Amino acid sequence: MAKHMKMTRTKWVWLVCAIIYVVFFSWYTSFGGPLSDEEIEHYLGRFAEQTPSPNPEELASLRRFMEEDTGDDFVMLNIIDMYDVPLQIDGVEPGDSSDQVLGKYMEYMYPALFSRACHPVFFGNAAHSALDIMNADGMEEWTRGALMRYRSRRDMLEISTNPRFQGSHEFKVAAMAKTIAFPLDPWFQLGDPRLVLALFLALIGSALSWLFSTKAGSGRA
Repeated sequence: MAKHMKMTRTKWVWLVCAIIYVVFFSWYTSFGGPLSDEEIEHYLGRFAEQTPSPNPEELASLRRFMEEDTGDDFVMLNIIDMYDVPLQIDGVEPGDSSDQVLGKYMEYMYPALFSRACHPVFFGNAAHSALDIMNADGMEEWTRGALMRYRSRRDMLEISTNPRFQGSHEFKVAAMAKTIAFPLDPWFQLGDPRLVLALFLALIGSALSWLFSTKAGSGRA
């Protein structure tokens, strides 16, 4: 009876661990594949409807970005220089700091990002002006840098073409004096949450299995 109970408990532990991991993996991983031609035209149309709309060069760049889609996740490298005093636009109070104004922009971005398994990978404030710069006049001073992970290019496009993004984007313009952002793909990180969660669940499952086994052995003694 004790052996049967131990086996039942152990199986339930590993079953729950497996379910948790499958659910997380399914949410965190993109299975949609590269963007189709129809999707590319759809998103280009949505960009063209924005105010102000991208110029022809920007639209051509967006098209290449979509046509080169791998279907996998990618990281956006962001280098940011904040205004000492934000631009005074609608929604910005006279005493607001640039960080507070950027926070208004992120009120839309964070829910939109996290709902699609997109999140910061790295974030840090500048410790000094640029120590190595070449053929980039005026690029010496920066405030911070960040890496933002996107589950797929499709997810990024869904976020950036949402009409709600247009209103909040004005706060980004008011807070940032200048910024550079470009995608990294392929990329990797040693702390991939899928790997971390797998190791954590394996540790929990092994520990509970050992605990049940020890208790069962003590009961027989």
